[in-house]
Amino acid sequence: MTLPVSSDSPANGPDPFARVRFIMVSPSHPGNVGSAARAIKTMGFHDLHLVAPADPDVLSHPDAQALASGATDILEQAVLHDSLADALGPTTLAFALTARARALGAPPCDIREAAVQSAAVLASPASQVAIVLGTERSGLSNEDILLCQQICHIPANPEYSSLNVSQALQLAAWEMRYALLPLTHQARLPDTHGRHDPGTDPASSSRVQAMLDHFEQALVAVEFLDPQHPKKLVPRMRQMWTRNCLSADEVDMMRGLCTAMIRTARLAHPQDPA
Repeated sequence: MTLPVSSDSPANGPDPFARVRFIMVSPSHPGNVGSAARAIKTMGFHDLHLVAPADPDVLSHPDAQALASGATDILEQAVLHDSLADALGPTTLAFALTARARALGAPPCDIREAAVQSAAVLASPASQVAIVLGTERSGLSNEDILLCQQICHIPANPEYSSLNVSQALQLAAWEMRYALLPLTHQARLPDTHGRHDPGTDPASSSRVQAMLDHFEQALVAVEFLDPQHPKKLVPRMRQMWTRNCLSADEVDMMRGLCTAMIRTARLAHPQDPA
């Protein structure tokens, strides 16, 4: 079977996210391929390449489709290759992701360092970066590693460092995203689009003091506070609430709680004039 070549894949473009490709070498489990598609899409990437998968129809396999979970578009545009050399064709920097120590190739780096290096390289619009992951059972071969410029590790538990290939890809995609965001001026946190919730505004001192008076009444009503022998409870309580810089909504919530406490106490002791 002749597999499509990726020379005109969507990786060609000025967007640094579009110039990062994730390459899975000889994947055997369709579910891992689907999970990988989901992993890279959640981090803003889309360029998935498979080298000699065990199932040539892996991209349409029900397990791959199910575990892609909304990222089936990544599967639809994924590219198959006969060899890793072909998959790496247009890339200018490739990281071989492996859990095992290797005595060959360039000095290893961790995935965070790889992401920082990638961001520096991708500042040039002609550059393309690849993250290469091996088979589920044995990882990358020495021959595969020699095709990459650097060896890369995820600093996992040394006593149990074996990550599922799609989990490793997710971690790599996350580190890459975090490193590339400054190049695209994208926000790292969700945007409220300018909407302001007035309930989050700091409550005024007068509102807080009124709430504290109400809270003190509620504590008396439920017999937690003896007004004849308050000791240090009241000043400590006031100090606690004042120190926490309550918002308007929080003051309203506490006033509602105080009202419920007083009402419940009165229902329990209807003869009590308090």
